[in-house]
Amino acid sequence: MEERAHTNSVQKHDKGLNTQNGLQTIVVREFEPEDKSAVQLIFCEGLMEMVPDTAFRGLRHHPESLLLYSAMTVVCFIITMCWWVIGLLPAIVLCGRYFYSRRVIHGYLEHAMSTDMADIEGFYMKPPDSCLWVAVLEGKVVGVVAAVGQQDPGGAVELQRMCVGRSYRQRGIGVALGQKVLEFAVTHRYSSVVLGTTAYTRAAHQLYQRLGFRCVEVTNGYVTPGARRSLLEQIFYRVRHHHYSLSVQHSKTLKMDSNGLHGSSALSAPGK
Repeated sequence: MEERAHTNSVQKHDKGLNTQNGLQTIVVREFEPEDKSAVQLIFCEGLMEMVPDTAFRGLRHHPESLLLYSAMTVVCFIITMCWWVIGLLPAIVLCGRYFYSRRVIHGYLEHAMSTDMADIEGFYMKPPDSCLWVAVLEGKVVGVVAAVGQQDPGGAVELQRMCVGRSYRQRGIGVALGQKVLEFAVTHRYSSVVLGTTAYTRAAHQLYQRLGFRCVEVTNGYVTPGARRSLLEQIFYRVRHHHYSLSVQHSKTLKMDSNGLHGSSALSAPGK
């Protein structure tokens, strides 16, 4: 614990990770109190982007939901014998999925904004086994990521809250943020880095894979914090939770030269 406290103290004086992005420089540095409003805004906007992602794009990943909606269509037709009712059902289903996706994700957002995102300094910056960084481009905070370590020595550190402003994606910012967490894991002697996501966008999963993460488990029907688990919510809101893990010892990303951890990056950087 003393060793971790020492390395944390050293890291607090680190100016950040500089990454070349064409003619611009992305600076990844530790969170400062004046960054709070920008960090909260990026987090809120990024999280709410998951509403249509979950409601619409996620539908094709859940054949059990499609089967249920098909059964509902057949039952409605048998009961009403009206084709116009059947024609309205797809719109009703999509509206239901959007409504309940928004309600659950907004509930999760409210929970986050009343806990760790309300006290970033106390939750992430004061404990020696956690930290939150921001990505700065042209003097503006454009991305955020956090790391929270387990108490057991040599355990895992979890990558959390990764998000990049919508107007600043595809510039390598997500990669730079992810590499900062990997650097934190090495400095604090963690054996692995883990993360979880319910995102369906391909770009988000490609980012994690390019950083060296491997999907080790998928939980179908994951219960999102903030969900009320009502019958209609269970019908219209259903997500998959992907569990990713990266072994620090065997990570190729951590062994990269000046074109890797401390160099330039041209990889895509989605917000999640």
